[in-house]
Formats: sequence, C-alpha cells, structure tokens
Amino acid sequence: AERGWSMKLLQNSGIPIYQQIADSFREDIMSGKLKQGEYLPSIRALAKDLRVSVITTKRAYEELEQAGFIRTIPAKGSYVAENNTAQIREGYLAQIEEHFSAVLPLATSCGLGEEELVDLLRQSYQADQDAKGGPR
Repeated sequence: AERGWSMKLLQNSGIPIYQQIADSFREDIMSGKLKQGEYLPSIRALAKDLRVSVITTKRAYEELEQAGFIRTIPAKGSYVAENNTAQIREGYLAQIEEHFSAVLPLATSCGLGEEELVDLLRQSYQADQDAKGGPR
C-alpha cells in the first residue's frame, strides 16, 4: 500500500518543478527521513499525487539516479541507494569548501571580518529556512 505523497511545490519560484521534487527527495535522503533501500513511489503514482506530469516526475527521478541518490530496477521501481549518503555528503562538503574559498577573498577585499561573515551566513541560512518554511 503506497502512501499518498505530498511536498510543497512552488509554481512561480523560478525553480523547475522537477528540480523541487528532486531537491525534496534529496533532503529526505540526506536527513535519513528516507532510509537506504526504501522504495519511492512509482513515477506515475507520484505524478498523480502531486498533480504534475509523468514527464516531470521521471526527470526528477533521472536526476536523482544520476547523482547516486536512488537506483531504479526496471519493472520493480526506484529505491534509495545503499551506503551512498556519506559519499554524497562528502561531495557536498567539498563544494561548500570551494564556495567558501571563493567568498573569503571577496569578504577580505571589502573589509568584512570573521564575525560579520558569520552573521551574514546566519542571515542567509535563516532566510533560506524561512523560505522553505523550516525551523527557526
């Protein structure tokens, strides 16, 4: 018995719906809300639950599979990939560090100190959480 899936999709956010779907599953996988080996709804069932086209959900699943978050077995379905969250998290951390190494020279060149930089990061983080309806 598949449960009805719902996620907050914003039509006019500038972020494509397939990307919002993929991001939602990505967050659920990284947070452990979706466990390794757990099956995702079928592409058709998810499209029906979210009232989007099958093409949209298929594209979201393809993106998740290419990024290593899920595996798909023809005629069986898609499930959360095994033992990959640590590797994926490492990749994300490397990307974050790259962004920081680009930000630091900019901060230095405009005289931003460590405290101001940390405050700026906190403000950005909070604005992102507020936009997603996340915790305060």
